[in-house]
Amino acid sequence: MPRRLPIIEFIALMAFLMSMVAFSIDAMLPGLPDIAADLSADAPNRAQLVVTAFMLGMGVATLFSGPLADAYGRKTIVTGGTAIFVIGSFLAYVAQSLEMLLVARVIQGLGVAGPRIAPLAMVRDLYEGRRMAQISSFVFMVFMLVPAAAPFVGKLFIDQWGWRSLFLAFVGFACIGMAWLNTRLDETLNVADRRPIKISLLKAGFIEIITNRMVMVYTLATSLGFGMLVALLSSTQQIYADTFQQVESFPAWFALTALIGLLGTLLNGILVVRLGMRRLVIWAFGAQALVSVAVAVVFVSGVVDWAGSFPLWLFWTAFLMFNIGFILGNLNALTLQPLGHIAGLGASVTIAISTIAGVLIGGPIGLAFDGTPVPLVAGVGVLAALSWLLVRRATREMP
Repeated sequence: MPRRLPIIEFIALMAFLMSMVAFSIDAMLPGLPDIAADLSADAPNRAQLVVTAFMLGMGVATLFSGPLADAYGRKTIVTGGTAIFVIGSFLAYVAQSLEMLLVARVIQGLGVAGPRIAPLAMVRDLYEGRRMAQISSFVFMVFMLVPAAAPFVGKLFIDQWGWRSLFLAFVGFACIGMAWLNTRLDETLNVADRRPIKISLLKAGFIEIITNRMVMVYTLATSLGFGMLVALLSSTQQIYADTFQQVESFPAWFALTALIGLLGTLLNGILVVRLGMRRLVIWAFGAQALVSVAVAVVFVSGVVDWAGSFPLWLFWTAFLMFNIGFILGNLNALTLQPLGHIAGLGASVTIAISTIAGVLIGGPIGLAFDGTPVPLVAGVGVLAALSWLLVRRATREMP
């Protein structure tokens, strides 16, 4: 058995590794206007692709990182992925065109898939059931601190050294994670439990995953939930800046909504053992659908001008982040629960599907930005309603 860290340090370490994803996305948000001005002045909406390109690369590599983690161990994959992430960061630092920057962001995403997937498998190696859901929830709770702080850090670097300096900050963040992991935590996957990379085994595992109806239902629900988050992240900076003229205060407002998301994750960690994962997910999706429809109606009706509607936008954004705290961690635990014997492959396949699908679903909603938050709010409302119907029906059929 691997040596177990104190639970608080284990949660902090897993969250830190996974936060490489959040830091690489959210710290970029204050820099999107500068990137658009420097590399895409004729089509400023294209700067959003800096976010979605990263997520797309991450989704593709996620498909392979799990099997590699099952074969060679979790720590090896985290370390190798981080090295690729660092290479992508240096390429982004020197990029002279938006196209080159997007290629570098895809490479960053390819690398970050290891630190994203392996910690989930590490949690599954050591815990199961509602205890796993509770640990996952607390990991996501700490993880949510990074979105709260990242825009401030990003703006600090941008103001002092320009948007390119962010990529050097990403390198430093990654190196700290690698030093912590490799000096403090033993490998969590026993050698006897490793699955060699054989086409027959991968095929059998893949077929087991995609033919498990419960796994696929929750993977689809995760795709819709992640699509909600992608849509928000890709267009939120433009909405704050262009619709509400909150350019300088954007990091503070974004931090506030991220901290409210943290509150949702904390509350989920308290409630999930008593109420169960599916019930909380259903409540969160249902509430988000109702609130999104109501807010969209208010925006479209024009009963309040845009300057006066900023508090309503802030409320809606905070409410979405709060519900994300109930949605993603629980759906991840529900999806992986039947796959403990192939946790790495299971995490890879299901998260790759949900990430790529989430980008394909949420990206167009973000690009539909028309100077108002209406496309985003309405799009999230539709996704939440579909997710509510899906999980509610699954709960009835698979109690």
